[in-house]
Amino acid sequence: MEKVQVSLRNEFSSDNYSGICPEAWAAMAAANEGYAASYGDDNWTSRACQCIRDLFETDCEVFFVFTGTAANSLALASLCHSYHSIICHETSHVETDECGASEFFSNGTKVLLVPGPDGKVDLESVEHTVKRRSDIHYPKPRALSVTQCTELGTVYSVDELREVGDLAKRLQLHVHMDGSRFANAVAALNVRPRELTWQAGVDVLCFGGAKNGLAVGEAVVFFNRELAKEFDYRCKQAGQLASKMRYLSAPWVGLLESGAWIRNAAHANRCARRLAERLQTVAGIKLMFPCQANSVFIEMSERMLSALRGKGWHFYTFIGSGGARFMCSWETTDADIDQLVLDIQELARQEASPGF
Repeated sequence: MEKVQVSLRNEFSSDNYSGICPEAWAAMAAANEGYAASYGDDNWTSRACQCIRDLFETDCEVFFVFTGTAANSLALASLCHSYHSIICHETSHVETDECGASEFFSNGTKVLLVPGPDGKVDLESVEHTVKRRSDIHYPKPRALSVTQCTELGTVYSVDELREVGDLAKRLQLHVHMDGSRFANAVAALNVRPRELTWQAGVDVLCFGGAKNGLAVGEAVVFFNRELAKEFDYRCKQAGQLASKMRYLSAPWVGLLESGAWIRNAAHANRCARRLAERLQTVAGIKLMFPCQANSVFIEMSERMLSALRGKGWHFYTFIGSGGARFMCSWETTDADIDQLVLDIQELARQEASPGF
């Protein structure tokens, strides 16, 4: 049977759709020369761990896993017992897109949801959730999970994260950060990674690679080293201990040593800002949230959304009726942005005309 090659064009659904960046690809190719010890006992993995310690300017524990779901759920499981609870924003990936993995790998830890504007946890709601009950019948809050960048494309500032960390410390909560787009937040704020993590009170970060130019793989970074005790056993039991670990870790070396991790993120952010700025002038289009990283959320009529898809554009509409997310990646080009804007402008003119 002849294979059919399918290539997606006009792609703005997700930064997961992008390919491997050249720096990561070159490092993987270099790691493919000759033999190397298995299960992480290789020079590439050691080098990648050191790269991450250098990046965050601290002696942290580092583990590499295949997926973001595995990273988040295993990290949260290391912070909690089954009778504990995890507090997170109601739109967080942990709650909406991981099929109960946090509950599963922690043997039943309950996820408690709090609201908050622009995808950020409301600290008063966090405190209320912790203090509203203290009896033995209530799952004891033990971890606070925040997402950087948020699911709505916004970014916690350094000061906001310090407030999160201070509150968590006062309430005796561990802080987990879902950082699938952490690089985009660093690029957006132009600060040192340490300022957004351990210096702000973050205990463990799930550092995203797949959305920033890697083929596969996330890094689980424990700044509180005590919480990493026996985490290697969790990885093994969950099927996340790669036998040929160098193929997970070597691309990190390429990404970090070359600086591509921050260049890729800054490029994706710039593309999103270009898109948001141009769409602000289009009649019938409304930006739903501030464009602070590499995504643009817009509101338009269902008819326009359908017509835009008819022109071959790919994007998500999980945000609700009339809302659409356009995600930029390291591969997005100015030409992609310009053509998308032209098509939206054309549809906006048609909708304003009688008979559309």
